[in-house]
Amino acid sequence: MRILALEAYYGGSHRAFLDGWSRAGRHQWSVLSLPAYKWKWRMRHAAVTFAGEVEALLAQDSSWDLLLCSDMLNLAEFLGLAPRPVRDLPRIVYFHENQLTYPVRCEMERDFQFAMTNMTSALAADAVWFNSAFHRDLFLDALCTLLSRMPDHQPTEAVERIRDKSQVFPPGVAPLPQRRDRAPGPMRILWAARWEHDKNPEDFFTAVERLKERGIPFRISVIGEQFREVPEVFAQARRRFADQIDRWGYQQDRTAYEAALLEADVFVSTARHEFFGLSAVEASLAGAYPLVPRRLAYPEVFGGDLQNPADDFFYDGTAEALAAKLADLGTQMANTGSLYGVGETIRARLRRFEWPSWASTLDCAAEQVAARGGR
Repeated sequence: MRILALEAYYGGSHRAFLDGWSRAGRHQWSVLSLPAYKWKWRMRHAAVTFAGEVEALLAQDSSWDLLLCSDMLNLAEFLGLAPRPVRDLPRIVYFHENQLTYPVRCEMERDFQFAMTNMTSALAADAVWFNSAFHRDLFLDALCTLLSRMPDHQPTEAVERIRDKSQVFPPGVAPLPQRRDRAPGPMRILWAARWEHDKNPEDFFTAVERLKERGIPFRISVIGEQFREVPEVFAQARRRFADQIDRWGYQQDRTAYEAALLEADVFVSTARHEFFGLSAVEASLAGAYPLVPRRLAYPEVFGGDLQNPADDFFYDGTAEALAAKLADLGTQMANTGSLYGVGETIRARLRRFEWPSWASTLDCAAEQVAARGGR
């Protein structure tokens, strides 16, 4: 099968998803992409840009069986501009995030036109894929609330139309190198997230401050993407923990990022916003012991069952509970020298996301959409 993929924001998890699936899957791919820069402008112009590029490819006798795009494309607008051979293709929209529930510092800053773009893209698609059930439910509930606030002509039936064609397909994960023998030293703690307030760095630094006060030895690596405005807590923490920092700041390439994962004994999330938790999954598969709050998508991704409980990997979401968990792990590290063995339970559960096996699931799902036909 030949898949045409349109990615208006080719970076981060969007890029990893397309690259991982197209390399590991069995189908042929044509990927049109735009750099991950100025996301609002990407959402505004990508439909026009891609329509022109697709027309040029059709003139070279290209053809496809399925169209795939992410939430960053105004799919309805693109279809209005695209040549008929592409307009008639079966189409899937994949929601990595959405602009209705994506966090903003002040709700007055939210531009609901981008949320409506997400809605019309979902309505224009034959299948709507979300990276977690948590994400799907959060978006649809918020969309229902938004539409009910319209002064008239409220298209509230759109929510059920989208729900009826929605499915959950988590992103895959690239297999990681085998973990080397652990270098000597105290417990190494990794925090890897965007340096923004929705990732709640304040609670992380509060928790490690508690460890410092108790005299528990540790090292920290604080990595992740940074933007123009960085919360002040990072500068304060860099001064406060200067003697305990191994890595600090964005890792410039995949090799450095994987090295940070492989060095970690414990991965910590303090997020207040997370639709899946890719870095948490990757760190866990690399050998780190995950500590994640029991909220957002984490219970869905990390949760166990009666035969495979995962309660030890959760904390209640407070800095105090996180500090207590870290202190216990620090004691365990001092006694055993490693946490690698106790993390095998969660690694076994998360291996289902590795691309060599997961790509086949997405291939089959895409084939089913294509089989239903286009317009």
